[in-house]
Parts: sequence; structure tokens; C-alpha cells
Amino acid sequence: MPMSSPFQGRLYPALNEIAEHFGTPFHIYDETGIRETGRQLLEAFRHLEPFREYYAVKALPNLRILEIMQDLGFGFDCSSIPELVLARMAGGRGEAIMFTSNNTTPEEFAAAQTEGGSIINLDDISLVDKLAPFPELVSFRYNPGPRRTGNAIIGNPVESKYGVSHDQIVAAYQMAIERGARRFGLHTMIASNELDHRNIVETTRMILDIAAWVGRSTGIQFEFVNIGGGIGIPYQPEQPAFNLGALADEVEGLFRDFRAANGYQPGLSMECGRFMTGPHGVLVTRAINHKSIYREYIGVDACMSALMRPAMYGAYHHITVPGRNNGTPHHTVDVVGALCENNDKFAVQRTLPQIRESDLVVIHDTGAHGHAMGFNYNGRLQPKELLLKTDGTVELIRREQDLEDYLATQTFDPDQMRPQRLSAGA
Repeated sequence: MPMSSPFQGRLYPALNEIAEHFGTPFHIYDETGIRETGRQLLEAFRHLEPFREYYAVKALPNLRILEIMQDLGFGFDCSSIPELVLARMAGGRGEAIMFTSNNTTPEEFAAAQTEGGSIINLDDISLVDKLAPFPELVSFRYNPGPRRTGNAIIGNPVESKYGVSHDQIVAAYQMAIERGARRFGLHTMIASNELDHRNIVETTRMILDIAAWVGRSTGIQFEFVNIGGGIGIPYQPEQPAFNLGALADEVEGLFRDFRAANGYQPGLSMECGRFMTGPHGVLVTRAINHKSIYREYIGVDACMSALMRPAMYGAYHHITVPGRNNGTPHHTVDVVGALCENNDKFAVQRTLPQIRESDLVVIHDTGAHGHAMGFNYNGRLQPKELLLKTDGTVELIRREQDLEDYLATQTFDPDQMRPQRLSAGA
């Protein structure tokens, strides 16, 4: 379900005071909820050893959030140099970082192999010849192609740019062996925001079958299989929560069967981002305008540069209006920002309590792929991020952008050159 009752109970009594102190708009995250979800994940898979969660940094790349993940004993899933830097600032080192990138530059590979290194998870067989020095431990991302279907967010595996194809996967590991690899992992991810645990079970079954096949073909034993992220959250109130316990029980059975058939058992890794932080963040914005033309519009002081999922995916984010949710008249409105794009809408034809100018409006489930997907179109500046800590204090964990930030990449020492082919008389 959207924003939990305990989170509301911690936040709403103090929300007006928080908004007065920090100003709107802002994303605010619930440390208590994040830690509880982390403990639930560890408890669910406690019988599978070794088990490791690599938090997907792309979901919420904030140093204070990553420090919480580090404290929970999680690793970090990174795909760029800035994400590597953040993970290391939070304490991640060596095999606590999995670097899964695509169309990777030599500079990115070099960064992934410095400062204690990381697990290199290769997205393409052609990258084997571009990775130097070649690591002792290597993994490949497997794309099953027509053997599986994806979902609306991640797409059809046949059309996906990610991963090594089925007919390349054995050759990829043989090439890695020839270049000196002695330790191996195997990775896949073919669903995103999946609410049916059976889909993730089938992904696990598939990757274990591939591990067995590659093992028979090459003689290698896998230290881990990584089933990626993909565990979803119920954005809409009527959607059921993901059944984590059922997933763990069925996955444990698959690993027991693998051990019986192959004489060893790899560890299990996953890369939950949305599941870990998504429900534990909200975007708090203030109503600043009510426009009545062919539809009724509520204008707020945030726009899609602070949360682009509704515009990009048509995604639903639940909205509440603290203090106006029970016994107040309702109306049907579009909730919109100030961007010069007509899809700058947080809700379309949504029935909400009567909203007055200056009311606080809370947009749920922004703890993953919210602030992280922000941008600066129209010169709109990205909002601040706050953390509601377990002791009840509220901490600013990212200040809002200001005009100086926005202009910084356009104000610098001059750098010009005249190519010889464009010189006068050429």
C-alpha cells in the first residue's frame, strides 16, 4: 500500500512545522521504515548463505541513505563513476560493490577497479577484450531473449539493450577463463516493479538452470547468482504487497534442488532499490493555485523535474492532503506543476479532498526514482531532501539547487580552439 500508517503517524503531526522550517517542495525519507524493510529482507533469506543485497544506488543516490544501507550490511549496485564514488564514501569496498554498466568506457572500468575494486558484471561479450587488467572474479549479465517475457517497465528481453544473449553466454565464460578469471558470478534482471512473487521465482529458476548449463560446459562453479532487482511496491491502494516470505520459501527450494543436482550451492544476491526505499519517501509540495477552465487544476510548487515517473511512465502516485482526508468535500482535479510541458502532471482526473491554496499536498512513494531522475528543463531547480531520523529529528541531507549551481557549468575559464580544417583559407 502507499505510505504506511506508521510513516504517516511519524510525519504528519510534525509536517506543518517541518514545512515552515525547510520550505517546500522537498522529498522526505523515513529512516525507521527503511531499516525495518532491510531487516525484513535479511530475515526472509536468512537460511540462504551467503545472501547479499546490493542496494541499487540509482534508486536514491544520497550519501546519508547509502550510509544506512552500509549499516544494514548491504552492498551497492553501481553503474557509473559518481555512483561508485558515493558507494565508497558510504564505506563500500571491494566485493561489497557490484559494477553493472552498459556501453562502458575505459575510464569507468578503471574506476571500478581502483580503491579496493568491485565485482565487474559485464553486460556484453565484446567487453571481455576491453577490460584490462582482467579481474580474477567476473560476472556476466544474461539476457534470455525469447525464452522469457519482461514487463511494461523493463520491456521485452529481445528488444532490451542489456545483457549477453543465450547463444553467447557459454563462450563469454570460456573467454573469461582464457583471460585468467578463476571466480565467477552470474546475473540477470528481466522485470521491474514486479508484484507477483512467482515471476521472480521463475527468474531464479531460469538463472540456476543457466548456471548448471554453463558449469557443465566449462567446469566452473559459481560463487553467486544475482537475480537483480525487480521486486515491486504497490503504488495504488488496492494493490497487494509483494509476498516476500513466499518468494524466499520457493527460492530456498530451488537452491536445495540445485545443490542436489550439482554438488554445490552458489550464494544468492539481489539488487533491490525500489523495494528498499520507495515506500519510505514522499514529495511534499504546497498548493499555490486553483485554475478552473475545461478541467479543474491544482497548481503546486513542485513540478515533474522533482518526480518524472507520472509523466514518463504514466505511473500512479497516491496523493493525500493532511488534515483534509476525512469528512471533507471531494473534487476531481489534475494536480500540476509549472513546467512548460502539458504532461507536467502528478495526477490526472484524480478525486481528492477539496484543496485550498497553501495546503500541503503529499505525493507518496517517491523514495526511489524520484529525486534521482530529476532534471533542469525550463531552468527548474531540484528540491531538497530530508531524512526523518529514528530519534524523531529531521535532517537536511541534500540542499536544494540554487541559481549558482544551475549557472556553474556555463561560467568558466574560456577554452577555444580553431580546427586547422576550418582555418581561414583552408
